[in-house]
Amino acid sequence: MKLKIPVVWSLLGFFLAHFNASAAPAATGWFSWRGPNQNGSSAETNLPTTLDASHPLWTADFPGQSTAVAYNGRIYIMGYLGEGPDLQEGVACFDANTGKKLWQKLYLDFLSDTIYTRYSTSSPTIDPETGNVYIQDTQGIFVGFTADGKVLWEHSLMEEFGRLTFPNGRTASPVVDKDLVITRGITANWGAQGPAGDRFYAFDKMTGQAVWASTPGGRPKDNSYSHPVLAWLDGQRVFYSATGDGAVVCANARTGQPIFQIPLFKAGINASVLLHKDDEIIAIYGTPYEPGQMVGLKIPHVTPTNSTDPVIVPRSQVELWDNELRTSASSPILVGDRVYVTSEVGFLVAVDALTGKLLWKLQLGTEQRNSCPLFADGKIYAPILNDPSLSASVGQEGAEGGHGGLYVIAPGDTDAKVLSHIVLDGRCYGTPTAYNGRIYMQTTKKLYCFGSATPASAAFETADAAPDDKWPEPGPARSLQIKPSELLLQPGGVVSFHVRELDAKGLTVKEIDDPKSVQWASFIPPTAKVKAKMNATFNPDGQLLAAPEKVPSAGAFEATADGLKGYMRGRVLPGLPIRQDFESIKLTETTSNTVETPTPFAYPPLPWIGARFKFDVRDKDGNKCLVKTIDNPFFQRATVFLGTPDLKNYTVEADVMSEGNKRKMSTVGVINQRYRVSLKGNEQVLETTSNEELMHIAVPFHWVANEWYHLKTRVDVAPDGSGVVRGKAWKKGDPEPEAWTSEVPIAHANLNGCPGLFGFSPQNMRVFIDNVAVTSN
Repeated sequence: MKLKIPVVWSLLGFFLAHFNASAAPAATGWFSWRGPNQNGSSAETNLPTTLDASHPLWTADFPGQSTAVAYNGRIYIMGYLGEGPDLQEGVACFDANTGKKLWQKLYLDFLSDTIYTRYSTSSPTIDPETGNVYIQDTQGIFVGFTADGKVLWEHSLMEEFGRLTFPNGRTASPVVDKDLVITRGITANWGAQGPAGDRFYAFDKMTGQAVWASTPGGRPKDNSYSHPVLAWLDGQRVFYSATGDGAVVCANARTGQPIFQIPLFKAGINASVLLHKDDEIIAIYGTPYEPGQMVGLKIPHVTPTNSTDPVIVPRSQVELWDNELRTSASSPILVGDRVYVTSEVGFLVAVDALTGKLLWKLQLGTEQRNSCPLFADGKIYAPILNDPSLSASVGQEGAEGGHGGLYVIAPGDTDAKVLSHIVLDGRCYGTPTAYNGRIYMQTTKKLYCFGSATPASAAFETADAAPDDKWPEPGPARSLQIKPSELLLQPGGVVSFHVRELDAKGLTVKEIDDPKSVQWASFIPPTAKVKAKMNATFNPDGQLLAAPEKVPSAGAFEATADGLKGYMRGRVLPGLPIRQDFESIKLTETTSNTVETPTPFAYPPLPWIGARFKFDVRDKDGNKCLVKTIDNPFFQRATVFLGTPDLKNYTVEADVMSEGNKRKMSTVGVINQRYRVSLKGNEQVLETTSNEELMHIAVPFHWVANEWYHLKTRVDVAPDGSGVVRGKAWKKGDPEPEAWTSEVPIAHANLNGCPGLFGFSPQNMRVFIDNVAVTSN
């Protein structure tokens, strides 16, 4: 994590900012991709009825699958530029009137599984109080910016929290709630969060410090980018969302505590839910290969029995209605008691939100993916993935090809009338945005602006105002909330904490101004698989000080103040050098799965990210080493991170081996500065890659199963930002070759990144890793 402002920031400044914001008129704009109403409807007027693709007000060469957000005369949107290993993704800011690009911040993809240029599926989010902008990139770069593009803070969710990526590239859009910015993703972190889960994370919107993490769903079957909907339930600030386990969940937005889970589907649900009349959730699900439904669910009022597990509510207890509509990723919108949705097979459909009855259908195309309709000025603006008037098929050419359609439709009670229809350059995955009398729409080729050359308001004030939620007064204090709730220190590092008292519903009662009044004690959760402590102590000023010894550690602390308790957890990582031969680890556990006889093992080092349940420490021929597990096919591919994302200019090496025979081996590799160098057994090559579709350079290398080899790599970056990724391998015990087996030039190199390990066992062939060393060049 790179903080651009001090970790300890002024509480006075914070309260002044909130006081001034509350005294000012409500900010207007389109702050998140679902809009201020969180349902895809806008109060905008004077919007164009007839669109002309040949004569838009302006266009910008910034392709993507995103939805624009708008504030103070500016448009912010995700997009990507470049090709192959030079492809970069991020956010750009445009003048809403002229289309002039004011600033952009782009990041290289790395170590992701994204294919077919499925980038920029998320959208930025604007904070109405400050105008700050928040994004999450496909590879998990999560950043807070000022309105002018200055970085406030930055996280690499993949390297810090174990965020996983998937070929479909679906990436969550952040949500701002008061002082928090909430995002999500499937992560395999460390400790109790080591098992892969569809998790939500809240961070302080000004500092980027972690506040809470929550896993309200079950074991994920797919990733989900369903957008959380904020609301109030039984006096609690909550969010509702669909999840990767095929459920609809509710959790406390101030603490992350799961409240309920309603299982619906055997695959992940990507469409966002709707909140109707504060007592009904409307959800839709399905895949191109699995039938789905739209359902209306009565919101249950339940109380969890603990802080980590939701109440499982059977669908049969809360279902109000269902119908046959389905969609894999396109979200419905809500206008009064009407739901509008583009179904999987390309029909725009109107549904009665009270009964689920289908009121009318209008065929726009033959298929739909991410795009959602927009309702504004009495009209529906409905994109379609591929325009039916063109017969060209994109096929395998990628998401950037083809032509999408954009319809303007007048909806009625029993039918709908097409007012305008245009064909756009590029496929339509994003959703239109209405702002200040204009319509903004991004395709996989460019960003379009339609509307009058004369803006509806010179002051950029629109009819869409940020909601003015009335927050209730808190009750008696019941617990403490610690910020940061999760941290990473180097030996000798120090961090200060902000501690607040919360009531039973998670509302802030007061901030504890004197850090010396908080007592801290090392804490080992009773359910911990590894009983370990963080090698750090609290000083008299209430700061956590990591011990100077260069030894990795991880653990938790319990805070006590005014008879209340709260918890935080953290890791100490010593930087370079990193060495691990596993010999000191005791094999105290025994396997109990169906694919092998009971075998002694130990969990991998606790501070490593993404290792739990994917790797074990085991004995191999009298030598302890890291072994890729094969009992769970969901984890057959695993990346482990050993250090911090800011490391650079280092060499990674390890002894590696694959089980198998001449026809059946696995893949094993090491990660250096966001590049992976791997021995691929079935292909008999040494491969250098980051994203395998954008860059994979392989050279022949013959190696055999059940033999140890030594793998070594380094990344050298020149002053102009170019670089060379070098790798070599040789049989263990032989002299090191003088020449590198592979040297891959990179025009725009990653300047830093976390060292790591990689194992892929798709054919139940284990991989083994030993004698890991990361040293400075």
